[in-house]
Amino acid sequence: FHFLLPGWLGDSKAFSRDYRSPVERHGDVERMAHLAARIKPFLLRRTKEQVARELPAKTEIVHWVELSDAQRDTYETVRVAMDRKVREEITRNGAARSQIVILDALLKLRQVCCDLRLVKSIAPRTTHSDKGKLGSLMQMLDELLSEGRRILLFSQFTSMLELIEQELHKRGVRYSLLTGETRDRRTPVQQFQSLQTPLFLISLK
Repeated sequence: FHFLLPGWLGDSKAFSRDYRSPVERHGDVERMAHLAARIKPFLLRRTKEQVARELPAKTEIVHWVELSDAQRDTYETVRVAMDRKVREEITRNGAARSQIVILDALLKLRQVCCDLRLVKSIAPRTTHSDKGKLGSLMQMLDELLSEGRRILLFSQFTSMLELIEQELHKRGVRYSLLTGETRDRRTPVQQFQSLQTPLFLISLK
């Protein structure tokens, strides 16, 4: 916004005073709503119904994956530790001012469910039989690719995409990759659209 409308949200000091500090430290809902109202006219979100009505309705299939033994043990260890940490933080600062700690706890539990190697605070001890979600994903990809399917694979964790890349390299599977660090964004899109690669890995962040 500083590029589009200099001063619209104030300078860095004013933004921290008027929005960042009240929202992040004090959970000020009114300040958050005020900020949302200020930036809303400049955000454009279009749905599929508005731009691609010819596409069929989305079909969602839930695929349940059991945690591996190592994941299950680690999940419980992390859950107990983070439960204690969150409760202590809420006792000190209240729930509204403990959001960062709460989100961090949820993040770590999600990472454990994806792959133990994503959790930096624990020693990596993942074996092929411990890969749980990753192992199930690779089995699914093998089946879909053998059927000639074309696949868009999204992940919120770029580190998870890196682990998937390692498995794809082992299998000799060609793929395109698009993350927040991708400078040339046109090339991977063109590769996938021109059928050079059957699989497109995309980061949601």
